[in-house]
Amino acid sequence: MASEDCRVYHERQKLQFCLLHALNNLFQENDAFTRAHLNAISEKLVLDEPNREPWTPLSFVFKPHHNSVTGNYDINVLISAMEEKGKSVVWHDHRNGASSIDLDGPEATHKLMGIVLNVPVRRFGGIWKSRHWVALRKINESWYNLDSDLHTPHTFKDTDEVRQFLDNVINDNGEILLVMNDRN
Repeated sequence: MASEDCRVYHERQKLQFCLLHALNNLFQENDAFTRAHLNAISEKLVLDEPNREPWTPLSFVFKPHHNSVTGNYDINVLISAMEEKGKSVVWHDHRNGASSIDLDGPEATHKLMGIVLNVPVRRFGGIWKSRHWVALRKINESWYNLDSDLHTPHTFKDTDEVRQFLDNVINDNGEILLVMNDRN
């Protein structure tokens, strides 16, 4: 569903489909990716694996790259999905901090399309530990946190605030993945 701000598309969290929501939020488009599309990518990845795990009855639900009921897609699905759209994914080196990420380029010519985060989360009073996919994107010269757990997108006041947020992600053992516009 679209957010209150008609300029910014924002999907809300359902089950563990945070990668699906992060990708659609990143591309600012409903159904840029669908559950069926991400499941197909996951299945193709399994077929392409040279050392496949033997099938068990639990393999119907718990697949190598996702959970067929709840989602919970892995990094391999993200990278394959981005490659299909002509994008590349660069894992940010934590040792460099967020200050090394070029956030200031103009949108039209900038190589950085957006940022996808994989952050640790605790749910149900800390009993359930998991990870969550989040998209950040510059839209109309403003950076947005498009986290599907948020009711509406959060607008960062400037790139310094984005960098501070990203440094906090690094300090909290999160991963920063830069989505680049060209695959070269």
